[in-house]
Amino acid sequence: MAISPLLSTFSLLIPFLLTASSALNPRKTFIVRVERDAKPSVYLTHSNWYESTLRSVATASDSADAPSGRLIHSYDNVFHGFAAELSAIEVEKVRNLPGVMAVLPEQVRHLHTTRSPEFLGLKTGDSAGLLKESDFGSDLVIGVIDTGIWPERESFNDRDLGPPPAKWRGECVAAENFPADVCNRKLIGARYFCAGYEASNGKMNESTELRSPRDSDGHGTHTASIAAGRYVFPASTLGYARGVAAGMAPKARLAAYKVCWNAGCYDSDILAAFDAAVADGVDVISLSVGGVVVPYYLDAIAIGAFSASDAGVFVSASAGNGGPGGLTVTNVAPWMTTVGAGTIDRDFPANVKLGDGREISGVSIYGGPALAHDKLYPLIYAGGEGSDGYSSSLCLDGSLDPNLVTGKIVLCDRGINSRPAKGEVVKKAGGVGMIIANGVFDGEGLVADCHLLPATAVGAAEGDEIRKYIQSAEKSNSPAEATILFLGTRLNVAPAPVVAAFSARGPNPETPDILKPDLIAPGLNILAAWPANVGPSGVTSDERRTEFNILSGTSMACPHVSGLAALLKAAHPDWSPAAIKSALMTTAYSHDSRGETMLDESTGNVSTVMDYGAGHVHPQKAMDPGLVYDISSLDYVDFLCNSNYTAANIRIITRKVADCAGARHAGHIGNLNYPTLAAVFQQYGKRNLSTHFIRTVTNVGDSDSVYTVRIRPPVDVAVTVEPERLVFRRVGQKLNFLVRVRTEAVELSPGSSVVRSGSITWSDGKRNVTSAVVVTLQQPL
Repeated sequence: MAISPLLSTFSLLIPFLLTASSALNPRKTFIVRVERDAKPSVYLTHSNWYESTLRSVATASDSADAPSGRLIHSYDNVFHGFAAELSAIEVEKVRNLPGVMAVLPEQVRHLHTTRSPEFLGLKTGDSAGLLKESDFGSDLVIGVIDTGIWPERESFNDRDLGPPPAKWRGECVAAENFPADVCNRKLIGARYFCAGYEASNGKMNESTELRSPRDSDGHGTHTASIAAGRYVFPASTLGYARGVAAGMAPKARLAAYKVCWNAGCYDSDILAAFDAAVADGVDVISLSVGGVVVPYYLDAIAIGAFSASDAGVFVSASAGNGGPGGLTVTNVAPWMTTVGAGTIDRDFPANVKLGDGREISGVSIYGGPALAHDKLYPLIYAGGEGSDGYSSSLCLDGSLDPNLVTGKIVLCDRGINSRPAKGEVVKKAGGVGMIIANGVFDGEGLVADCHLLPATAVGAAEGDEIRKYIQSAEKSNSPAEATILFLGTRLNVAPAPVVAAFSARGPNPETPDILKPDLIAPGLNILAAWPANVGPSGVTSDERRTEFNILSGTSMACPHVSGLAALLKAAHPDWSPAAIKSALMTTAYSHDSRGETMLDESTGNVSTVMDYGAGHVHPQKAMDPGLVYDISSLDYVDFLCNSNYTAANIRIITRKVADCAGARHAGHIGNLNYPTLAAVFQQYGKRNLSTHFIRTVTNVGDSDSVYTVRIRPPVDVAVTVEPERLVFRRVGQKLNFLVRVRTEAVELSPGSSVVRSGSITWSDGKRNVTSAVVVTLQQPL
């Protein structure tokens, strides 16, 4: 077999890597994509070919090295190619080899770190509904790419489950303290990938990390049980949130793919996990990690997710915890479902009672000896007079003077180190309690933590009030005093849901014409399983152990959607990943328990589509959406063409040859058949601005059904839909419609923008299929 010609029309190398000597450029990890059929016939396996390739490019000074030792991963399913340690000179040589399509630099990603089934309307006793119709997700497999799993937890028991699905091809990889038989009919697969991590950081310290699928962090165990944990009663964390714990799809099978280690989650390992998961036969991939947004052809997660979607696998990814600022959303490729976080109707109040009689709201999960309710304790600000300023204000390790802190409640600023770690610092210095105050950027959003000492968290405004009280008391020579009142678990909190302050927001940094996040799901103070070797605070000195823990983050929101996707796939086996995503998005809601638009936790003001996307998931309605917006892999190719990606770049992502001339003739980027419609207008002196969207809906409801459109246009925007009625004769029938959007330019300062949103809803009298319509006006610099 002849070697295919080089298909490289671009450079992925950062200029500073191109120096004359590999001695000045130590090896770094790169991911190499090759053409599918490029392997010469003289090689039995791709790995043989890759090792030979590495020998051929090795520089003279490297000839003593064993090239096969620099081969980190070989990819065969979602990606054709390999990961290897290469010097700058070797990278240049590899780029110019026949059959090499691209060389991608390694990126490191980070983790985006019960009552939620009931809050979502998933009740076990219902005689009908999503749980019943899907048999609780039985025989669907959810692959969780994360920090591993603690398999002995009761959330992963296999009682009353049959054998793994016949299609399952995965395995339980044995390792030290992780025998193969630790898997069961619930946890049917477990693997770990650390070659990329070790290539960048050296051999792992196995006294602090576990070279196995076993979780030594807690994040992976938590997310896996949110997606598919069994029913467990009683469940609680340090006495909080007592009740029944359950995942979204209690009978779904789990496969754990450990890719995250102490220093992060490396692209080459993540891609290897995608490769294995698709080969193993998962139906859903849940990914609660993320990093910097880059073009899709440089994004290993986007590349892996595309091939997974192409194979029929639904990919759910966390939006990130960079909120409440705009342009913070990550994992934005349209073939992934990007999930932000909202609150549920439960919290854990722990209020601060000040010496002047005021009581300030806070939250905490503290289960140890409480402070006396009838006694006030001296209160100081860690960054106050006598401290070293910045580091003390944040209660960083070693920054507090025991002479100032002993016997007192300490007010610490949020930031830099973890919130529970601040408590450890205060406790070591002799403090009896702690108050953590949000910064201005954090706003009023509160996250409850399992603290090591009596502690609570308050919002930015409340933190300012406490600082003013301390300053006023000092001026009047009457010492500031306070105590913390722990009030346990509070249910039926209103309003709910609220968009969590930390949840990452749009607009989409890579493709503003695609609204991201796609939707939100419960992500604040979520109870789920926890490993036996990690304290609930995550602090090394925490020797407490608990079966469950309460965490917050879009990491917790993502597996809610992963589990719901498994339920929908079980109920509708013929639905594609895009159809499942459409069902979740078009049935989502944007109102809270008061019937009003959801609030933004960070400000208390009304939230927007840039915060919540299509809205908050509504599982029961998603089971019967009526119509879906389906998208094929070729549609995504057209989307990439209209995004002005080159044919070579598109092939890196999709492994498909793109006819971009035809795609660009057929439409524009907004014509991807997405469940939301977003238009971005650059005001280059034009007064009248207009565009159109072509959409295709597939009938998955009743035969002989008629849908009528209802338009709620954005302010000062004209929206028309043609036709206004869609008449379906059979299930599976597809019909097209055209949406025209017209508006006028507005006065804006250079570089600024304004966002306006509305919606169109197709209704047959029983179902409402809603799509957000978002118009952004931008004034160029």
